[in-house]
Amino acid sequence: MHGLMMDTPLLISTIAEHAEKFHGDREIVSVTMDDPRHRYTMRESVKRARKLANALGRLGLDRGDRIATIAWNDYRHLEIYYAVSGAGHVCHTINPRLFPEQLIFIINHAEDRWIFTDLMFVPLLEKLLPHIPNVEGFVVLTDERNMPETSLPNAVCYETLLAAESEAYEWPQFDERTASALCYTSGTTGDPKGVLYDHRSTVLHAYASVAPDVLGLASTDVVLPVVPLFHVNAWGLPYSALMTGAKIVFPGPKMGDGEALFELIESENVTLAAGVPTVWMALLQYCRANDKIMKSLKKTVIGGAAVPRSMIEEFRDVHDVQAGQGWGMTETSPIGAVNTLKSGLEGLSDDEKLDLATKAGRGVYGCELRIVDDQGSELPWDGVAYGALQVRGPWVCSDYFKLEGAAGAHTNDGWFDTGDVATIDPQGYMAITDRTKDVIKSGGEWISSIELENTAMGHPGVAEAGVIGVAHPKWTERPLLVVVKAEGHDVSKDELLTFFKGKVADWWIPTDVAFVDELPHTATGKIKKIELREQFADYAFPE
Repeated sequence: MHGLMMDTPLLISTIAEHAEKFHGDREIVSVTMDDPRHRYTMRESVKRARKLANALGRLGLDRGDRIATIAWNDYRHLEIYYAVSGAGHVCHTINPRLFPEQLIFIINHAEDRWIFTDLMFVPLLEKLLPHIPNVEGFVVLTDERNMPETSLPNAVCYETLLAAESEAYEWPQFDERTASALCYTSGTTGDPKGVLYDHRSTVLHAYASVAPDVLGLASTDVVLPVVPLFHVNAWGLPYSALMTGAKIVFPGPKMGDGEALFELIESENVTLAAGVPTVWMALLQYCRANDKIMKSLKKTVIGGAAVPRSMIEEFRDVHDVQAGQGWGMTETSPIGAVNTLKSGLEGLSDDEKLDLATKAGRGVYGCELRIVDDQGSELPWDGVAYGALQVRGPWVCSDYFKLEGAAGAHTNDGWFDTGDVATIDPQGYMAITDRTKDVIKSGGEWISSIELENTAMGHPGVAEAGVIGVAHPKWTERPLLVVVKAEGHDVSKDELLTFFKGKVADWWIPTDVAFVDELPHTATGKIKKIELREQFADYAFPE
Protein backbone atom coordinates (compact mmCIF):
# COMPACT_ATOMS: atom_id res chain seq x y z
CA MET A 1 0.00 0.00 0.00
CA HIS A 2 1.27 3.47 -0.92
CA GLY A 3 0.56 6.58 1.09
CA LEU A 4 -1.78 9.22 -0.28
CA MET A 5 0.71 12.09 -0.64
CA MET A 6 1.48 14.33 -3.60
CA ASP A 7 4.32 13.14 -5.79
CA THR A 8 5.85 16.54 -6.53
CA PRO A 9 9.47 16.26 -7.69
CA LEU A 10 12.36 17.73 -5.70
CA LEU A 11 13.79 20.17 -8.26
CA ILE A 12 16.40 22.89 -7.88
CA SER A 13 14.05 25.35 -9.60
CA THR A 14 11.64 25.04 -6.65
CA ILE A 15 14.32 26.53 -4.39
CA ALA A 16 14.55 29.54 -6.70
CA GLU A 17 10.76 29.93 -6.73
CA HIS A 18 10.63 29.71 -2.94
CA ALA A 19 13.39 32.33 -2.53
CA GLU A 20 11.64 34.70 -4.92
CA LYS A 21 8.31 34.43 -3.07
CA PHE A 22 9.45 34.41 0.55
CA HIS A 23 12.91 36.00 0.58
CA GLY A 24 12.74 38.27 -2.45
CA ASP A 25 14.21 41.34 -0.72
CA ARG A 26 17.17 39.49 0.82
CA GLU A 27 20.50 40.73 -0.52
CA ILE A 28 23.19 39.05 -2.59
CA VAL A 29 26.45 41.03 -2.46
CA SER A 30 29.38 40.29 -4.78
CA VAL A 31 32.93 41.34 -5.51
CA THR A 32 33.42 40.88 -9.26
CA MET A 33 36.09 41.55 -11.85
CA ASP A 34 34.13 44.57 -13.12
CA ASP A 35 32.47 45.81 -9.90
CA PRO A 36 34.09 46.06 -6.44
CA ARG A 37 30.71 45.73 -4.67
CA HIS A 38 27.68 44.61 -6.65
CA ARG A 39 24.44 44.48 -4.70
CA TYR A 40 20.98 43.19 -5.63
CA THR A 41 18.19 40.99 -4.28
CA MET A 42 17.23 37.32 -4.51
CA ARG A 43 14.16 38.40 -6.47
CA GLU A 44 16.37 40.05 -9.09
CA SER A 45 18.67 37.03 -9.13
CA VAL A 46 15.84 34.60 -9.92
CA LYS A 47 14.43 36.92 -12.62
CA ARG A 48 17.82 37.02 -14.32
CA ALA A 49 18.14 33.23 -14.01
CA ARG A 50 14.87 32.92 -15.94
CA LYS A 51 16.23 35.22 -18.64
CA LEU A 52 19.34 33.07 -18.88
CA ALA A 53 17.21 29.92 -19.13
CA ASN A 54 15.47 31.47 -22.13
CA ALA A 55 18.85 32.33 -23.66
CA LEU A 56 20.08 28.74 -23.26
CA GLY A 57 17.12 27.56 -25.28
CA ARG A 58 17.93 30.05 -28.04
CA LEU A 59 21.51 28.73 -28.12
CA GLY A 60 20.04 25.37 -29.10
CA LEU A 61 20.91 23.50 -25.91
CA ASP A 62 19.00 20.31 -25.11
CA ARG A 63 18.11 18.54 -21.86
CA GLY A 64 21.15 16.87 -20.36
CA ASP A 65 23.70 18.98 -22.27
CA ARG A 66 26.70 19.98 -20.21
CA ILE A 67 27.37 23.71 -19.82
CA ALA A 68 30.67 24.55 -18.14
CA THR A 69 31.66 27.42 -15.87
CA ILE A 70 35.16 28.66 -15.11
CA ALA A 71 34.39 31.45 -12.69
CA TRP A 72 34.77 32.87 -9.19
CA ASN A 73 32.07 33.23 -6.54
CA ASP A 74 29.69 35.99 -7.59
CA TYR A 75 26.09 36.75 -8.52
CA ARG A 76 26.43 35.84 -12.22
CA HIS A 77 27.82 32.42 -11.36
CA LEU A 78 24.86 31.90 -9.00
CA GLU A 79 22.42 32.77 -11.81
CA ILE A 80 24.08 30.12 -14.01
CA TYR A 81 23.63 27.53 -11.26
CA TYR A 82 19.86 27.97 -11.25
CA ALA A 83 19.28 28.65 -14.95
CA VAL A 84 21.28 25.69 -16.23
CA SER A 85 20.01 23.06 -13.78
CA GLY A 86 16.50 24.48 -13.61
CA ALA A 87 16.13 24.26 -17.40
CA GLY A 88 17.17 20.60 -17.37
CA HIS A 89 20.80 21.01 -18.42
CA VAL A 90 23.90 20.01 -16.41
CA CYS A 91 25.97 22.74 -14.74
CA HIS A 92 29.60 21.63 -14.99
CA THR A 93 31.77 23.73 -12.66
CA ILE A 94 35.50 23.63 -13.47
CA ASN A 95 38.38 24.43 -11.13
CA PRO A 96 40.64 26.92 -12.99
CA ARG A 97 43.58 25.99 -10.76
CA LEU A 98 43.92 22.56 -12.37
CA PHE A 99 46.79 21.88 -14.75
CA PRO A 100 46.06 22.61 -18.45
CA GLU A 101 46.18 18.88 -19.25
CA GLN A 102 43.53 18.21 -16.61
CA LEU A 103 41.33 21.06 -17.86
CA ILE A 104 41.50 19.71 -21.41
CA PHE A 105 40.65 16.20 -20.24
CA ILE A 106 37.69 17.41 -18.14
CA ILE A 107 36.16 19.63 -20.84
CA ASN A 108 36.44 16.91 -23.48
CA HIS A 109 35.31 14.10 -21.17
CA ALA A 110 32.24 16.06 -20.08
CA GLU A 111 31.50 17.01 -23.71
CA ASP A 112 30.80 20.60 -22.72
CA ARG A 113 28.92 22.47 -25.45
CA TRP A 114 29.33 26.03 -24.08
CA ILE A 115 31.64 27.54 -21.47
CA PHE A 116 30.79 30.53 -19.25
CA THR A 117 33.99 32.22 -18.12
CA ASP A 118 35.18 35.11 -15.98
CA LEU A 119 37.28 37.78 -17.66
CA MET A 120 40.38 36.51 -15.89
CA PHE A 121 40.23 33.11 -17.56
CA VAL A 122 39.75 34.23 -21.17
CA PRO A 123 43.53 34.02 -21.90
CA LEU A 124 43.62 30.54 -20.35
CA LEU A 125 40.80 29.32 -22.59
CA GLU A 126 42.44 30.88 -25.65
CA LYS A 127 45.49 28.70 -24.98
CA LEU A 128 43.33 25.59 -24.50
CA LEU A 129 41.24 26.28 -27.61
CA PRO A 130 43.13 23.99 -30.07
CA HIS A 131 42.58 21.07 -27.68
CA ILE A 132 38.83 21.52 -26.99
CA PRO A 133 37.36 21.46 -30.53
CA ASN A 134 33.85 20.39 -29.49
CA VAL A 135 33.07 23.54 -27.49
CA GLU A 136 30.64 25.56 -29.60
CA GLY A 137 30.87 28.94 -27.90
CA PHE A 138 31.90 31.00 -24.91
CA VAL A 139 30.03 33.48 -22.72
CA VAL A 140 32.20 36.07 -20.94
CA LEU A 141 30.78 37.08 -17.56
CA THR A 142 30.86 40.84 -17.93
CA ASP A 143 29.10 43.78 -19.61
CA GLU A 144 29.73 45.38 -23.00
CA ARG A 145 31.93 48.09 -21.47
CA ASN A 146 34.39 45.47 -20.18
CA MET A 147 34.02 42.88 -22.96
CA PRO A 148 37.53 41.98 -24.15
CA GLU A 149 38.83 41.36 -27.63
CA THR A 150 39.26 37.61 -27.86
CA SER A 151 40.08 34.84 -30.31
CA LEU A 152 37.47 32.57 -28.69
CA PRO A 153 34.88 31.55 -31.31
CA ASN A 154 31.26 32.61 -30.78
CA ALA A 155 32.27 34.76 -27.82
CA VAL A 156 29.21 36.44 -26.30
CA CYS A 157 28.93 39.07 -23.59
CA TYR A 158 26.84 37.76 -20.67
CA GLU A 159 24.90 40.98 -20.07
CA THR A 160 24.17 41.33 -23.79
CA LEU A 161 22.93 37.73 -23.87
CA LEU A 162 20.50 38.40 -21.01
CA ALA A 163 19.33 41.78 -22.29
CA ALA A 164 17.64 40.19 -25.31
CA GLU A 165 15.53 37.79 -23.22
CA SER A 166 12.22 37.91 -21.40
CA GLU A 167 11.85 37.38 -17.64
CA ALA A 168 8.88 35.12 -18.39
CA TYR A 169 9.89 31.48 -18.18
CA GLU A 170 8.12 28.39 -16.86
CA TRP A 171 10.57 26.09 -15.14
CA PRO A 172 10.07 22.65 -16.73
CA GLN A 173 8.91 19.67 -14.66
CA PHE A 174 10.85 16.42 -14.94
CA ASP A 175 12.02 13.42 -12.92
CA GLU A 176 13.86 14.52 -9.77
CA ARG A 177 16.64 12.03 -10.58
CA THR A 178 17.54 14.09 -13.65
CA ALA A 179 21.22 15.10 -13.62
CA SER A 180 21.74 18.67 -12.40
CA ALA A 181 25.45 19.31 -11.93
CA LEU A 182 28.83 17.76 -12.66
CA CYS A 183 32.00 18.19 -10.63
CA TYR A 184 35.30 16.42 -11.20
CA THR A 185 37.68 15.25 -8.48
CA SER A 186 41.07 16.94 -8.44
CA GLY A 187 42.72 13.88 -9.99
CA THR A 188 45.65 13.41 -7.60
CA THR A 189 45.95 9.86 -8.93
CA GLY A 190 45.11 9.23 -12.59
CA ASP A 191 42.61 11.27 -14.56
CA PRO A 192 39.99 13.35 -12.73
CA LYS A 193 36.69 11.53 -12.19
CA GLY A 194 33.27 13.09 -12.69
CA VAL A 195 30.61 13.08 -9.98
CA LEU A 196 27.16 13.63 -11.48
CA TYR A 197 24.64 15.08 -9.01
CA ASP A 198 20.88 15.03 -9.54
CA HIS A 199 18.06 17.33 -8.41
CA ARG A 200 16.87 14.95 -5.71
CA SER A 201 20.30 14.52 -4.11
CA THR A 202 20.94 18.28 -4.22
CA VAL A 203 17.65 19.27 -2.59
CA LEU A 204 17.95 16.59 0.11
CA HIS A 205 21.53 17.71 0.81
CA ALA A 206 20.35 21.33 1.14
CA TYR A 207 17.56 20.30 3.54
CA ALA A 208 20.07 18.45 5.72
CA SER A 209 22.66 21.21 5.68
CA VAL A 210 20.37 23.90 7.12
CA ALA A 211 19.63 21.87 10.28
CA PRO A 212 20.82 23.41 13.58
CA ASP A 213 23.33 20.59 14.15
CA VAL A 214 24.81 21.02 10.66
CA LEU A 215 25.17 24.59 9.30
CA GLY A 216 22.23 26.02 11.24
CA LEU A 217 21.33 28.52 8.51
CA ALA A 218 18.43 30.92 9.04
CA SER A 219 16.97 33.93 7.23
CA THR A 220 18.66 36.16 9.79
CA ASP A 221 22.14 34.90 8.82
CA VAL A 222 24.65 36.50 6.50
CA VAL A 223 26.80 33.83 4.86
CA LEU A 224 30.20 34.25 3.21
CA PRO A 225 31.00 31.24 0.96
CA VAL A 226 34.77 31.40 0.59
CA VAL A 227 34.71 27.78 -0.54
CA PRO A 228 34.59 28.11 -4.36
CA LEU A 229 31.45 27.60 -6.41
CA PHE A 230 33.65 25.33 -8.55
CA HIS A 231 34.46 23.10 -5.55
CA VAL A 232 31.61 20.68 -4.75
CA ASN A 233 28.96 23.35 -5.38
CA ALA A 234 30.42 25.54 -2.61
CA TRP A 235 29.35 22.86 -0.13
CA GLY A 236 25.71 23.36 -1.16
CA LEU A 237 25.51 26.98 0.08
CA PRO A 238 24.03 28.33 -3.20
CA TYR A 239 21.02 26.13 -2.48
CA SER A 240 20.77 26.28 1.32
CA ALA A 241 21.13 30.09 1.41
CA LEU A 242 18.24 30.64 -1.02
CA MET A 243 16.22 27.92 0.71
CA THR A 244 16.43 29.81 4.03
CA GLY A 245 16.78 33.39 2.79
CA ALA A 246 20.22 33.92 4.32
CA LYS A 247 21.96 36.96 2.83
CA ILE A 248 24.92 35.92 0.65
CA VAL A 249 28.25 37.75 0.39
CA PHE A 250 30.41 36.50 -2.49
CA PRO A 251 34.16 37.37 -2.37
CA GLY A 252 34.77 36.92 -6.11
CA PRO A 253 38.52 36.79 -6.90
CA LYS A 254 39.42 37.92 -3.34
CA MET A 255 39.09 34.46 -1.78
CA GLY A 256 42.68 34.25 -0.54
CA ASP A 257 43.00 37.91 0.49
CA GLY A 258 42.90 38.16 4.28
CA GLU A 259 42.38 41.93 4.30
CA ALA A 260 39.55 41.80 1.73
CA LEU A 261 37.82 38.98 3.60
CA PHE A 262 38.03 40.87 6.90
CA GLU A 263 36.58 44.00 5.31
CA LEU A 264 33.70 42.01 3.76
CA ILE A 265 32.95 40.25 7.05
CA GLU A 266 32.82 43.49 9.02
CA SER A 267 31.10 45.76 6.49
CA GLU A 268 28.39 43.23 5.54
CA ASN A 269 27.90 41.83 9.08
CA VAL A 270 28.73 38.25 8.08
CA THR A 271 27.63 35.72 10.71
CA LEU A 272 28.69 32.46 9.03
CA ALA A 273 31.70 31.83 6.77
CA ALA A 274 32.78 28.62 5.07
CA GLY A 275 36.16 27.71 3.58
CA VAL A 276 39.28 25.56 3.69
CA PRO A 277 42.02 26.00 6.35
CA THR A 278 44.42 27.91 4.05
CA VAL A 279 41.81 30.66 3.63
CA TRP A 280 41.45 31.10 7.38
CA MET A 281 45.23 31.07 7.84
CA ALA A 282 45.40 34.17 5.61
CA LEU A 283 42.53 35.87 7.45
CA LEU A 284 43.87 35.14 10.94
CA GLN A 285 47.36 36.23 9.91
CA TYR A 286 45.98 39.55 8.69
CA CYS A 287 44.05 40.04 11.94
CA ARG A 288 47.13 39.26 14.05
CA ALA A 289 49.40 41.58 12.07
CA ASN A 290 46.93 44.48 12.22
CA ASP A 291 45.35 44.00 15.68
CA LYS A 292 41.93 43.36 14.13
CA ILE A 293 39.03 41.57 15.82
CA MET A 294 36.06 40.11 13.94
CA LYS A 295 32.93 41.39 15.66
CA SER A 296 30.01 40.14 13.56
CA LEU A 297 31.23 36.63 12.72
CA LYS A 298 29.71 33.93 14.93
CA LYS A 299 30.73 30.70 13.20
CA THR A 300 33.16 29.35 10.63
CA VAL A 301 32.69 26.02 8.91
CA ILE A 302 36.06 24.54 7.96
CA GLY A 303 36.60 21.56 5.68
CA GLY A 304 38.68 20.24 2.82
CA ALA A 305 41.68 19.39 5.03
CA ALA A 306 42.46 18.67 8.68
CA VAL A 307 41.96 21.70 10.93
CA PRO A 308 44.82 22.54 13.33
CA ARG A 309 43.86 22.76 17.00
CA SER A 310 45.63 26.14 17.16
CA MET A 311 43.26 27.56 14.50
CA ILE A 312 40.13 26.50 16.38
CA GLU A 313 41.65 27.94 19.57
CA GLU A 314 42.52 31.29 17.96
CA PHE A 315 39.04 31.72 16.47
CA ARG A 316 37.52 30.96 19.91
CA ASP A 317 39.83 32.87 22.23
CA VAL A 318 40.67 35.94 20.12
CA HIS A 319 37.53 36.47 18.02
CA ASP A 320 34.83 34.62 20.00
CA VAL A 321 34.02 32.64 16.86
CA GLN A 322 32.93 29.00 16.93
CA ALA A 323 35.08 27.13 14.41
CA GLY A 324 33.19 24.01 13.37
CA GLN A 325 34.99 21.34 11.44
CA GLY A 326 33.28 19.22 8.81
CA TRP A 327 34.15 16.27 6.61
CA GLY A 328 33.03 15.43 3.11
CA MET A 329 34.11 14.77 -0.46
CA THR A 330 33.10 15.62 -4.00
CA GLU A 331 31.50 12.17 -3.99
CA THR A 332 29.32 13.03 -0.95
CA SER A 333 27.90 16.35 -2.22
CA PRO A 334 29.94 17.01 0.12
CA ILE A 335 28.55 17.00 3.68
CA GLY A 336 29.15 13.68 5.46
CA ALA A 337 29.94 14.72 9.03
CA VAL A 338 29.88 18.00 10.96
CA ASN A 339 31.36 18.74 14.37
CA THR A 340 28.76 20.22 16.70
CA LEU A 341 28.45 19.69 20.44
CA LYS A 342 26.09 16.86 21.32
CA SER A 343 23.58 16.90 24.15
CA GLY A 344 25.16 15.58 27.35
CA LEU A 345 28.63 16.95 26.55
CA GLU A 346 27.98 20.52 27.70
CA GLY A 347 29.83 19.84 30.97
CA LEU A 348 33.15 19.13 29.29
CA SER A 349 36.00 21.47 30.16
CA ASP A 350 37.19 24.00 27.56
CA ASP A 351 40.22 21.82 26.82
CA GLU A 352 38.05 18.72 26.43
CA LYS A 353 35.71 20.60 24.08
CA LEU A 354 38.74 21.70 22.08
CA ASP A 355 39.95 18.09 21.85
CA LEU A 356 36.51 17.12 20.56
CA ALA A 357 36.46 20.02 18.07
CA THR A 358 39.60 18.72 16.35
CA LYS A 359 37.65 15.67 15.17
CA ALA A 360 35.97 15.66 11.76
CA GLY A 361 32.50 15.48 13.31
CA ARG A 362 29.56 13.17 13.73
CA GLY A 363 27.42 11.72 11.00
CA VAL A 364 24.65 13.76 9.42
CA TYR A 365 21.30 12.02 8.87
CA GLY A 366 21.35 10.98 5.19
CA CYS A 367 24.99 9.90 5.15
CA GLU A 368 25.70 6.61 6.94
CA LEU A 369 29.24 5.93 8.17
CA ARG A 370 31.14 2.73 8.91
CA ILE A 371 34.78 1.71 9.36
CA VAL A 372 36.06 -1.69 8.21
CA ASP A 373 39.27 -3.69 8.47
CA ASP A 374 41.31 -5.11 5.57
CA GLN A 375 38.89 -8.05 5.30
CA GLY A 376 35.85 -5.76 5.09
CA SER A 377 34.60 -6.62 8.59
CA GLU A 378 32.93 -3.73 10.41
CA LEU A 379 34.95 -2.29 13.32
CA PRO A 380 33.58 -1.06 16.67
CA TRP A 381 32.90 2.59 17.48
CA ASP A 382 35.24 2.72 20.45
CA GLY A 383 37.50 5.61 19.43
CA VAL A 384 40.45 3.21 19.27
CA ALA A 385 39.91 0.89 16.31
CA TYR A 386 40.61 2.52 12.99
CA GLY A 387 39.94 1.31 9.49
CA ALA A 388 38.77 2.25 6.02
CA LEU A 389 35.93 4.78 6.12
CA GLN A 390 32.92 3.89 3.96
CA VAL A 391 29.68 5.83 3.42
CA ARG A 392 26.31 5.52 1.74
CA GLY A 393 23.21 7.68 1.36
CA PRO A 394 20.95 9.59 -1.04
CA TRP A 395 23.58 12.25 -1.81
CA VAL A 396 26.55 9.86 -2.14
CA CYS A 397 27.62 8.97 -5.69
CA SER A 398 26.67 5.50 -6.96
CA ASP A 399 29.30 5.62 -9.74
CA TYR A 400 31.52 8.01 -11.68
CA PHE A 401 30.46 9.68 -14.92
CA LYS A 402 31.11 7.37 -17.90
CA LEU A 403 33.17 4.88 -15.84
CA GLU A 404 30.39 2.32 -15.33
CA GLY A 405 31.91 0.71 -12.24
CA ALA A 406 35.46 0.65 -13.58
CA ALA A 407 36.80 2.82 -10.75
CA GLY A 408 36.22 0.04 -8.20
CA ALA A 409 35.25 2.57 -5.55
CA HIS A 410 32.15 0.77 -4.29
CA THR A 411 31.79 -2.39 -2.22
CA ASN A 412 29.61 -5.33 -3.21
CA ASP A 413 27.02 -4.29 -0.62
CA GLY A 414 26.76 -0.76 -2.01
CA TRP A 415 29.04 1.39 0.19
CA PHE A 416 31.42 4.00 -1.21
CA ASP A 417 35.04 3.52 -0.11
CA THR A 418 36.28 7.03 0.70
CA GLY A 419 39.99 6.24 0.79
CA ASP A 420 40.17 7.74 4.30
CA VAL A 421 41.26 5.91 7.44
CA ALA A 422 39.21 6.85 10.49
CA THR A 423 38.15 6.09 14.05
CA ILE A 424 34.64 6.64 15.44
CA ASP A 425 34.12 7.08 19.19
CA PRO A 426 31.12 5.84 21.22
CA GLN A 427 29.41 9.23 20.84
CA GLY A 428 29.61 8.94 17.04
CA TYR A 429 32.40 11.49 16.53
CA MET A 430 34.62 10.48 13.63
CA ALA A 431 38.31 11.39 13.33
CA ILE A 432 40.23 11.04 10.10
CA THR A 433 43.62 9.55 10.91
CA ASP A 434 44.95 9.48 7.35
CA ARG A 435 44.35 8.69 3.72
CA THR A 436 44.86 4.99 3.07
CA LYS A 437 47.71 5.83 0.71
CA ASP A 438 49.35 8.28 3.17
CA VAL A 439 49.34 6.27 6.40
CA ILE A 440 52.82 5.55 7.79
CA LYS A 441 53.54 1.97 8.87
CA SER A 442 56.44 1.86 11.30
CA GLY A 443 57.48 -1.47 12.82
CA GLY A 444 54.12 -2.97 11.86
CA GLU A 445 52.15 -0.19 13.59
CA TRP A 446 50.28 2.72 11.95
CA ILE A 447 51.18 6.36 12.55
CA SER A 448 48.77 9.14 11.57
CA SER A 449 50.47 11.75 9.40
CA ILE A 450 47.46 14.06 9.88
CA GLU A 451 47.78 14.05 13.67
CA LEU A 452 51.49 14.81 13.43
CA GLU A 453 50.80 17.68 11.01
CA ASN A 454 48.13 19.15 13.29
CA THR A 455 50.45 18.91 16.30
CA ALA A 456 53.26 20.66 14.41
CA MET A 457 50.88 23.43 13.36
CA GLY A 458 50.36 24.23 17.05
CA HIS A 459 53.93 25.60 17.24
CA PRO A 460 54.05 29.37 16.58
CA GLY A 461 57.17 28.93 14.44
CA VAL A 462 55.35 26.70 11.91
CA ALA A 463 53.38 28.24 9.04
CA GLU A 464 52.58 24.90 7.39
CA ALA A 465 53.60 21.28 7.90
CA GLY A 466 53.46 18.03 5.96
CA VAL A 467 54.42 14.54 7.13
CA ILE A 468 55.41 11.64 4.89
CA GLY A 469 56.73 8.14 5.49
CA VAL A 470 60.35 7.56 4.44
CA ALA A 471 62.08 4.19 4.17
CA HIS A 472 64.00 3.18 7.30
CA PRO A 473 66.43 0.21 7.58
CA LYS A 474 65.03 -0.97 10.92
CA TRP A 475 61.39 0.22 11.10
CA THR A 476 60.40 -0.08 7.41
CA GLU A 477 59.09 3.51 7.50
CA ARG A 478 59.51 6.48 9.78
CA PRO A 479 57.81 9.90 9.67
CA LEU A 480 59.66 12.86 8.16
CA LEU A 481 58.27 16.27 9.14
CA VAL A 482 58.51 18.86 6.35
CA VAL A 483 58.01 22.42 7.59
CA VAL A 484 57.54 25.92 6.22
CA LYS A 485 58.70 28.35 8.91
CA ALA A 486 56.36 31.12 10.02
CA GLU A 487 57.47 34.61 9.08
CA GLY A 488 59.76 36.10 11.71
CA HIS A 489 60.49 32.74 13.37
CA ASP A 490 63.65 30.65 13.16
CA VAL A 491 62.49 27.45 14.79
CA SER A 492 65.05 24.63 14.96
CA LYS A 493 64.74 20.89 14.38
CA ASP A 494 65.39 20.04 18.03
CA GLU A 495 62.85 22.61 19.24
CA LEU A 496 60.18 21.12 17.00
CA LEU A 497 60.85 17.51 17.96
CA THR A 498 60.79 18.44 21.64
CA PHE A 499 57.43 20.17 21.04
CA PHE A 500 55.88 16.77 20.23
CA LYS A 501 56.76 15.34 23.67
CA GLY A 502 53.63 14.57 25.66
CA LYS A 503 51.36 15.41 22.71
CA VAL A 504 51.75 12.13 20.81
CA ALA A 505 53.21 8.72 21.65
CA ASP A 506 57.01 8.88 21.81
CA TRP A 507 57.38 6.36 19.02
CA TRP A 508 55.21 8.57 16.77
CA ILE A 509 57.56 11.56 17.04
CA PRO A 510 59.13 12.25 13.61
CA THR A 511 62.66 10.97 13.18
CA ASP A 512 63.79 14.09 11.36
CA VAL A 513 62.68 17.54 10.17
CA ALA A 514 63.25 19.14 6.76
CA PHE A 515 62.68 22.86 6.19
CA VAL A 516 61.36 24.11 2.83
CA ASP A 517 60.20 27.43 1.40
CA GLU A 518 56.81 26.05 0.38
CA LEU A 519 54.80 22.82 0.23
CA PRO A 520 53.19 21.52 -2.97
CA HIS A 521 49.39 21.77 -3.04
CA THR A 522 46.57 20.27 -5.05
CA ALA A 523 44.16 22.53 -6.92
CA THR A 524 41.85 22.48 -3.89
CA GLY A 525 44.58 23.54 -1.43
CA LYS A 526 45.46 20.18 0.11
CA ILE A 527 49.10 19.17 0.57
CA LYS A 528 50.15 17.10 -2.43
CA LYS A 529 51.72 14.13 -0.67
CA ILE A 530 52.62 12.38 -3.94
CA GLU A 531 54.77 15.32 -5.01
CA LEU A 532 56.23 15.69 -1.52
CA ARG A 533 57.29 12.04 -1.56
CA GLU A 534 58.86 12.55 -5.00
CA GLN A 535 60.71 15.61 -3.68
CA PHE A 536 62.23 13.51 -0.87
CA ALA A 537 62.60 10.27 -2.85
CA ASP A 538 66.38 10.21 -2.28
CA TYR A 539 66.20 11.28 1.35
CA ALA A 540 67.94 9.10 3.95
CA PHE A 541 67.58 9.52 7.72
CA PRO A 542 70.81 10.56 9.50
CA GLU A 543 72.70 7.77 11.22
